[in-house]
Amino acid sequence: MYKQKLLISQQFLFDKIQSMNTDDYKEAVKQLNIYAHHYYVLDDALTTDEVYDKLYHEVLDYETQHPDETLVESPTQRVGDIITDKFYKAEHLSRMWSLEDIFNNDDLETWLIKTHKLDENISFYCEPKYDGASLNLIYENGELLKGITRGDGSIGEEITLNVKTIKSIPLKIEHLDLIEIRGEVVIMKSDFEMMNQQRAKNDEDLFANPRNVAAGSLRLLDSSITAKRKLVFLPYGIGVNSLEQKFLDQRMEYIYALGFKKPPYAAKAKEFKEIQEIYNQMNKDRDSYSMMLDGMVIKVNEISAQIDMGYTVKNPRWAVAYKFPAIEKITTIKEIKLQVGRSGVVTPVAVVEPTDIDGVVVERATLHNFDEIERKDIRLGDKVIILRSGDVIPKIIKVLVHERSGSEVKFEKPSLCPVCHTELLQEDVLIKCQNLSCEARVVNSILYFASKPCLNIDGLGIKIVEALFNSGLIKSVIDLFDLTLEQLLSLEGFKEKKSQNLLDALQNAKGCEHWRFINALGIEHIGEVASKTLSAEFGFGFVKATKEQIIECDGIGEEMAESVLEFVRVNKETIAALHTILQPKEPTKKI
Repeated sequence: MYKQKLLISQQFLFDKIQSMNTDDYKEAVKQLNIYAHHYYVLDDALTTDEVYDKLYHEVLDYETQHPDETLVESPTQRVGDIITDKFYKAEHLSRMWSLEDIFNNDDLETWLIKTHKLDENISFYCEPKYDGASLNLIYENGELLKGITRGDGSIGEEITLNVKTIKSIPLKIEHLDLIEIRGEVVIMKSDFEMMNQQRAKNDEDLFANPRNVAAGSLRLLDSSITAKRKLVFLPYGIGVNSLEQKFLDQRMEYIYALGFKKPPYAAKAKEFKEIQEIYNQMNKDRDSYSMMLDGMVIKVNEISAQIDMGYTVKNPRWAVAYKFPAIEKITTIKEIKLQVGRSGVVTPVAVVEPTDIDGVVVERATLHNFDEIERKDIRLGDKVIILRSGDVIPKIIKVLVHERSGSEVKFEKPSLCPVCHTELLQEDVLIKCQNLSCEARVVNSILYFASKPCLNIDGLGIKIVEALFNSGLIKSVIDLFDLTLEQLLSLEGFKEKKSQNLLDALQNAKGCEHWRFINALGIEHIGEVASKTLSAEFGFGFVKATKEQIIECDGIGEEMAESVLEFVRVNKETIAALHTILQPKEPTKKI
């Protein structure tokens, strides 16, 4: 069990700063873990950041001087300062099963009848179904051995270094036998909102939803970025184990007592009525929970009955996911706006009558692409049903054709760019502006080029980039590196110090890591993770790689490969020129 110790007085801690020995070090690590457990698991801060940081750095100093004595459970082991080339496949000790979905009380009744035919003398354990990324933790001798993504249920990717950065996951537990602890990695809604607020300030693209951020953060090759994402692990089950408790709820209480975070709500039930009441209450309260939920999981509580019931080809017979209803509302399409991205892709977005959906006022809905507009016959003035199901931007699921008055107007697919008015290129379902001088492309591509995940060029915010573009000083990314102090000083608002700082930042971008160079190009579908993969596999040779070679890279599919090839074909000279200017560091491994 996670034993609570008497807190060491703060004065005692400060007195130890100058005289730490082995016993003091062990006690300090224990104290730091108590602080962290209360803060990250119990939501109950026991001290201030100042006290924690002072003790943490004393522990770090001691470990620097005595590296052989570093404890595996020391919080310094969560730093996340390692960059890996790729993740490797790892087998789960036991399969991670997916759950059958049910959607209403008729489905629930059918499932209960089927389950009771297998065993009449059973009860049920109900818990939230978290909307995140599944993770399997393997502990042995009390130490965290591996963290593995779900993958196909049998084999996933080992991401142990990233897992160790998640502060709600104990590095050491008081359970010595081999055990698999399964759970969902999420980002709390408040943290997600703060992340997007900061990204907006930095002129970075906003994250779509907490689920995608959690899943993507787990698979970042740079664990220091994962460490900053405020991921939270919420256990929901157990794989291989030697536990003796006869009921699932007892086993889960044991897991929570080892130092893991409890669910916001869980309950036992015996029959249909009780289960439905728990579901209705959880659905009613879902928005008040700090994490995203998309349903409730119902499991047979008796472990012996679970074993007897076994599994189908796909699912356990003793568990089911009772999904929450998607939230739908009727609204009217006022306008369809066109957005031009940094790669030139023109995307339609529906502007709708402001509509309150479960406390959120929705004014836009995603249309994905122009083929969807034609397929659904979406017209200006149409009444439509929009669905919000955890996503930030709702989607249109149905046009109410029978509500049409005859005044609705068909939307004509654009032939000219809405920004620069040059001819657009039709490429399968995508429509692209190929004009590299298009303001939307130039400004957006430079902002992305200069952003933190790319070349991290300080001082290139949207106002400065627009000023440079509107003045005619830059028409492409390459022009940035031809800027002179005299040119900058000729612009309104540009003082000498500000101008020189910008020139210095551009100079400092040279010699960047090679993956940052690839990421900065802004290739459609190719983000940070894929850029690191391409860099590790090919180096600058990625411009000569074939589709087959690119697809062989872990995590890169056909659509991503085709995007790389198309970008290289159109921009080969620009890529070569930027490579000559920046001289990025070639990775050690390349083909």
